[in-house]
Amino acid sequence: MSKERDMTVGRPLPILLSFILPLLLGLLFQQFYSMVDTVVVGKSLGVEALAGVGSTGSISFLIIGLCTGICSGFAIPVAQKFGERDEDGLRRFVGNMVWLGSLIALVMTLLTTLGCRWILTAMNTPEDTFSYAYDYIFLIFLGIPATMLYNTLSGILRSLGDSRTPLLFLIFSSLLNVALDLLFVVTLKMGVAGAGWATLISQLISGLLCLVYMAKKFPILRLSRDDLKARKLYAVRLLFMGLPMGLQYSITAIGTILLQTAVNGLGAAAMAATTASSKVTGLFAVPFDAIGATATTYAGQNLGAGKLDRVNAGVKTCALLGSIYSVVALIVLYFGAAPLSGLFLNSDEAAAAGQILPMARQLLVINAAFYIPLLFVNLLRFTIQGLGYSNLAVIAGISEMVARGIVALGLVPVLGFTGVCYASPAAWVMADCFLFPAYFYCVKKRKAQYAPRAARAGTL
Repeated sequence: MSKERDMTVGRPLPILLSFILPLLLGLLFQQFYSMVDTVVVGKSLGVEALAGVGSTGSISFLIIGLCTGICSGFAIPVAQKFGERDEDGLRRFVGNMVWLGSLIALVMTLLTTLGCRWILTAMNTPEDTFSYAYDYIFLIFLGIPATMLYNTLSGILRSLGDSRTPLLFLIFSSLLNVALDLLFVVTLKMGVAGAGWATLISQLISGLLCLVYMAKKFPILRLSRDDLKARKLYAVRLLFMGLPMGLQYSITAIGTILLQTAVNGLGAAAMAATTASSKVTGLFAVPFDAIGATATTYAGQNLGAGKLDRVNAGVKTCALLGSIYSVVALIVLYFGAAPLSGLFLNSDEAAAAGQILPMARQLLVINAAFYIPLLFVNLLRFTIQGLGYSNLAVIAGISEMVARGIVALGLVPVLGFTGVCYASPAAWVMADCFLFPAYFYCVKKRKAQYAPRAARAGTL
C-alpha cells in the first residue's frame, strides 16, 4: 500500500499539523540521542568530560550540518517531481542521490577523521578537555556515512509526504542509544568513546531500517538499473540544491566555532554552562526545526503543482503556530531553565554546579526571548529552499556567521559570558533582516513563472 501524502490539496492547517507532529517527535528523539550522551557523560565522568564533549558541538554542527544540509537539499527535487506527478524523474533523482551521496560521505569521512586533531587544536580546546573532545568527535566523524544514510532516506520519505515512518525508526534507535550509552559508558567503562560508539551504531541501524522499509512499502521508489545510471543533468541539479543548503549550515557554524573558541577562553565553568544550556536549547528549538522541514516539503510539492497561493497560506499558518509556541517556551524556561540545565551536571560537584547553573539559566532565558526571530529564520529560509532558491538561503547563513563572529570577537572580551548570551539572538535578527525581503522576492518570481500554468488549472 502506498504511503505517500499529497500536500497540494486540502486545508493547510490540518495538512501541516499532521506532518509537523510526527516530524516534531522524530526530531525530539534525535535530540534525545545527544542529550543522553551528555547526561551519561556529565553524571558518570564529570565536568571536564562534559566540557570536552560540549566543546565539539560547534565543529560537529559544521561538519554534520554540512552533510545533513546536503541530504535535505537532495530531497527538494524529489518533492517537486512528486508535486508534478513525474514518477520517472523522481526515481532518476533518487538513483543519482545514491552514488552522489556515497561519494560525498566517503570524502567527508576521510577528511574529518584525518584532520580531527588539527581541528581541535585550531579551536583552542583546553588541554584538560582535549582527550575527551577527540575521543568523542572522532567517532562522530567516523559515523558520517551512517548519518548521511539516514538523513537522505528520511528526506526522501518526507518529500513524499511521509513524516511518520522516520519517527518510528528514530524512536527505536533512540531507545537503543540509551541502552548502549549505559552499557558502554557505565558498565564497560569505555569513557566518552562509549557515547560516540552508541550514537554511531544507533544512527546506522536507523538508516538501515529506513532502507528496508522503503524497498518494501514504496513502489514509487523501486529503482531500475536505468534509474541508477549517473546523469549529469540530475547530478548538477542535486548539487545545486544540496550544496547551498549544506554550506548554509557550515557557514552558520563558522560563527558558532568562533563563539565556542571565545567560550573556551572563559574556562571550564563557562564551557560546561554553554554545553548544558545548548542541550536544553536544542530540545526547545525542535519545533522550529520541524516547522522548517515541513515548510520545505510543503513549498516544494506546491511549487511542483504550480500552487503558489498555498505556499503563502502555509507560511501564515506555520507562523501562527510557531509564535504561540515561542511564548509558551519562554514562560517554561524562565522558571525551569536552571533545573533543566542541572540534568547535565555531575551532582557531586556542588560548587561547580552553583557557578554553572546561573550562567546556563541566563543564556537560556535571553535566547528564549528571541524565539520568534528564530521561528522566522527556519520558516522563511526553508520555504525559500523549497521554492528552489537554495543559493539565497546561503546569504542568511552568512548573516548569522557575521553576527556571531562580531559578538565573539567584540562583545565576549568586554562583557564575558553575558556577551555569549546575546550571540544567537543577534544572529537570528540579522538573518531575518535578509530573509523577509528575500521570501517576498522568491514568491513574486515564482508566481510570475507559474502564472500561465496556474491560470489554466484555475488555481490562482
